[in-house]
Amino acid sequence: MARALFLRRSQLHAHLKVLSSTANPIRPDPARQFCSSEPSAAAAAASSSSSSSSEFRKYLGYTALVLFCGAATYYSFPFPENAKHKKAQIFRYAPLPEDLHTVSNWSGTHEVQTRVFHQPETLEELEKIVKEAHESKSRIRPVGSGLSPNGIGLSRIGMVNLALMDRVLEVDKEKKTVRVEAGIRVQQLVDAIKDYGLTLQNFASIREQQIGGIVQVGAHGTGARLPPIDEQVISMKLVTPAKGTIELSKEKDPELFYLARCGIGGLGVVAEVTLQCVDTQELVEHTSVSTLKEIKKNHKKLLSENKHVKYLYIPYTDTVVVVKCNPVSKWKGPPKFKPKYTADEALQHVRDLYEESLKKYQPEQAASKSPDEPDIKEFSFTELRDKLLALDPLNKEHVRKVNQAEAEFWKKSEGYRVGWSDEILGFDCGGQQWVSETCFPAGTLAKPSMKDLEYIEDLKKLIEKENIPAPAPIEQRWTTRSRSPMSPASSPNEDDIYSWVGIIMYLPTTDPRQRKEITEDFFHYRHLTMSRLWDRYSAFEHWAKIEVPKDKEELVALQERLRKRFPVDAYNKARNELDPNKILSNNKLEKLFPSSSSV
Repeated sequence: MARALFLRRSQLHAHLKVLSSTANPIRPDPARQFCSSEPSAAAAAASSSSSSSSEFRKYLGYTALVLFCGAATYYSFPFPENAKHKKAQIFRYAPLPEDLHTVSNWSGTHEVQTRVFHQPETLEELEKIVKEAHESKSRIRPVGSGLSPNGIGLSRIGMVNLALMDRVLEVDKEKKTVRVEAGIRVQQLVDAIKDYGLTLQNFASIREQQIGGIVQVGAHGTGARLPPIDEQVISMKLVTPAKGTIELSKEKDPELFYLARCGIGGLGVVAEVTLQCVDTQELVEHTSVSTLKEIKKNHKKLLSENKHVKYLYIPYTDTVVVVKCNPVSKWKGPPKFKPKYTADEALQHVRDLYEESLKKYQPEQAASKSPDEPDIKEFSFTELRDKLLALDPLNKEHVRKVNQAEAEFWKKSEGYRVGWSDEILGFDCGGQQWVSETCFPAGTLAKPSMKDLEYIEDLKKLIEKENIPAPAPIEQRWTTRSRSPMSPASSPNEDDIYSWVGIIMYLPTTDPRQRKEITEDFFHYRHLTMSRLWDRYSAFEHWAKIEVPKDKEELVALQERLRKRFPVDAYNKARNELDPNKILSNNKLEKLFPSSSSV
């Protein structure tokens, strides 16, 4: 599924505001005052006639006023050019101004409307935009591809996006380095350097991120010997509001360099990045199904002997999907393996469940299939899962059946796959979703603490005890440490390893009411993991997935917790020096990292 920043001229409409005002009181006409407290009969008759005439004129005036107001309202709001007729409606919507853009993340969970959305094409244009915004104190929050589940790059006041700054500037084949503009997307970069025999050291699940964004939020792949992606950065060019464009590396201002590598877009706009690459390599992916009990026996071996490894847990089952990826052997070549089941056979159990569930939840649709509806065999596994969950996403028993079908699918999908690393390390994450991912220490490669598996055991018990309609998978990955102090995996000990665990709830419907209900259940799910597990395991959320609490006490607790883990004072000091007017900030960043005085 293509994932990109959703930017469009707004087709939404703002609600018409009905304003009320108090009318001025009607003042009596002095010429119509009675001259005597005891009028004659003739005077009384005249008075009666005059009064009737006055009442008639009064109501005639009211009628004219209502008609005038109605006509004014009717013609104040333009209809589309293709409107066939104009029909009065009780409630109507006024179209938003043409210069107002709607920007959302790909899951549609966070959305803003803004009139300021810069897309410079050159470094000089970017420098000019940042300088002018600094002088006018106008906010221009850096935003990448809009893939962050929490919309950390969004701002209503204004944004700057480097999608048009996407060139490869320099490739050094001997040193295996590449210098690029920060707006280039991961897949675009990998395709550009493949002819040089180079690729990136590791990848996240998807390839549509801009390089600047994936680095700034501390994104990661998997492999207990491999660090998060920010460690691949060996130098960078930062456009700052107060100090202009500065170049950073471990030789040039190393303290600021490491701080800015995972700077969450708050220290400057990353304009250029130099990355350490590796030789292109073919990988063999081996997918197998196990249980948590078996995993415990082999966990240390799995982490140490595989270049890339991840576990996918299926809630309400014992199934653990183990995905291992290693370079193709130069001597043995790719393994020879004939799968037991075809792709169709692996999916058949899921298709059967969908047809059975459709009869239960939507019998009319099941009985009379529309000729325009695609054949069920055209859907991939993740598409089928979305369609299944959409039928009753918060019913635990229904979700349990879907999970069991997924477990069966993986059992029939065991086998091998061979391809280039950028092809193999990708993962179909499914449709729109809410995600919370935490990172916590898991010992060292030589001596794993086993806390990573204990966390999963506690999480699965929590799900079952609280009857959470938790879909699959719970994804667990590993990295070694990062030297970037703002990385959730930061550590001074180079032997430390960190586990990353993601929980999920899909948004398989466009129905606002249903999406709202799923959102509420997800945040309940997340809150339970936060209150029961995070402190116990020293777990902290991924910067692209952290959500700011609405409750003031919870917000203060989060701020204090972040201060214990990260160098917040040093980060704020650098922000004050490089961006004193906070033009690169947004409400989320200000709430996560308030100054000491505001705390």
